[in-house]
Amino acid sequence: MLRGPGSRLRVTVAPAAALAVALLSSVSHCSHPEQKDREVLPLSSYFGTKTRYEDAIYKDAHSEEPRQDLYLLEEACTPVQLVALIRHGTRYPTAKQIRKLRQLHDLLQARRAGNNRADAGGGRDLGAALADWPLWYEDWVDGQLVEKGRQDMRQLALRLASLFPTLFSRENYGRLQLVTSSKHRCVESSVAFLNALWQHCYPELPLPDVKEMECGPPRINDKLMRFFDHCEKFSSEVENNDTALYHVEAFKTGPEMQDILKKVAATLQVPVNSLNADLIQVAFFTCSFDLAIKGVKSPWCDVFDTDDGKVLEYLNDLKQYWKRGYGYAINSRSSCGLFQDIFQHLDKAVEQKKSAVITLPGIQVANLCIVLHCLPHFLHLLTLRWYVFLF
Repeated sequence: MLRGPGSRLRVTVAPAAALAVALLSSVSHCSHPEQKDREVLPLSSYFGTKTRYEDAIYKDAHSEEPRQDLYLLEEACTPVQLVALIRHGTRYPTAKQIRKLRQLHDLLQARRAGNNRADAGGGRDLGAALADWPLWYEDWVDGQLVEKGRQDMRQLALRLASLFPTLFSRENYGRLQLVTSSKHRCVESSVAFLNALWQHCYPELPLPDVKEMECGPPRINDKLMRFFDHCEKFSSEVENNDTALYHVEAFKTGPEMQDILKKVAATLQVPVNSLNADLIQVAFFTCSFDLAIKGVKSPWCDVFDTDDGKVLEYLNDLKQYWKRGYGYAINSRSSCGLFQDIFQHLDKAVEQKKSAVITLPGIQVANLCIVLHCLPHFLHLLTLRWYVFLF
């Protein structure tokens, strides 16, 4: 029996969809272990996937202990299988983003060389401050995982282990299996996740190389985890189609973005025709990168207010809608292989319950969607299956 808010679902095997929503709510509100001296910005609500994990975690939680939705874990329901789809930890900007940032920085330095003064009102010259602000990012870092990203994954692993202690036990460590894409930041995220679980299960032992762990190293499977790269129709109709994102391009030249361009040009004291929507976006995300990676509020954050944040968030959402979301049918259909794999394992758990014979296929890890399968309490054997779904 699974209790939901204000109701009871009287089912032997709880529906995966209902459990996914409930568990995702529970995990997302678990407190972050290191909350001290955290810089909070009004703009943080508009960074999308560039938002720090702890900003979402702290929104309604201030306890140092993970919060649990106990109705998920009552005596009538024992966790048997855990499936997770997980995004990578905090990363560096991509080389493409860094080149755009350097272009903007060069523009500000050239402007300062010809106009080294405070603004007309005698106040702060934000353009000059940004010209002096260090460029911490080189092309070679190109989206790689940062140490903060490893910490994100370690803390996620420990929060999940706290929520489901019977699943994340020493006895079950060998059943853990991680599947990841070949992206460096994804592989490194899965290694950090695995290391944290090892230290949780074997605190008295030194940390071995992942190749020597009983569960084995993360398994790379791009066909499963980067399914969009292996879908010819998606590549031709969306990824490599110059007209697929025409709604996005129209918004970039629309009145909302033009108002921001004029405002930013006036703030930085540069010609408005020297800016475009892409440069504005990279400036906005540099605020989020500096905050997430360095833990500092950079002058880039002072360029924008929350009204700007709403427009830039919409621009990013619009791009994802047409490129990854509901804009084109192939976007979702290309993911069918991954979800077929997930639900095959869920179905297998149900069949094993019916026959009272459970074979443990193992665990796989990935980010962003967690599905918990519960079976009656007398079946104490379990399976952990995780997918590290990292772009």
